[in-house]
Amino acid sequence: MGTRLLEVTVNGRTRCDAVDDATLLVDYLRRSVGLTGTKQGCDGGECGACTVLVDGAPRLACITLAASMAGRSIETIESLAAAGRMSPLQRAFHEHLGAQCGYCTPGMIMSAEALLRRDRAPTEDAIRAALAGNLCRCTGYVKIVESVQAASRALAEGER
Repeated sequence: MGTRLLEVTVNGRTRCDAVDDATLLVDYLRRSVGLTGTKQGCDGGECGACTVLVDGAPRLACITLAASMAGRSIETIESLAAAGRMSPLQRAFHEHLGAQCGYCTPGMIMSAEALLRRDRAPTEDAIRAALAGNLCRCTGYVKIVESVQAASRALAEGER
């Protein structure tokens, strides 16, 4: 194994960092970039806590090698807030109690963000399908689904 230069766009900013070939994307984001919103839960692609968007699609950062992201665009939970204001989705999770302990919340929000970009008015079944790879140990998912539905309504009303 070696080290290589990784040129990648993270939250809209191009970076070039030396990374070990075996470095996982979650470790790169947390240690090298300093973005700790992406959580490491199961360490094996089972829980979804580490979900980020790669070129707009959800990706599990705990089973993705950072070196494989060369030339790609990565978005983390930190990218959603603008000018110190939570995004409609983040605000909906806060206001509708979609977060309990909060550990799974960044991954849930990133998976829901990808869904809402594809479908501004998803059905409950579509929401549940989009979040199927994200596990929450605190809730029965009702408040999480309600949070995504509330964000969908806010987006339909033109809120940002």
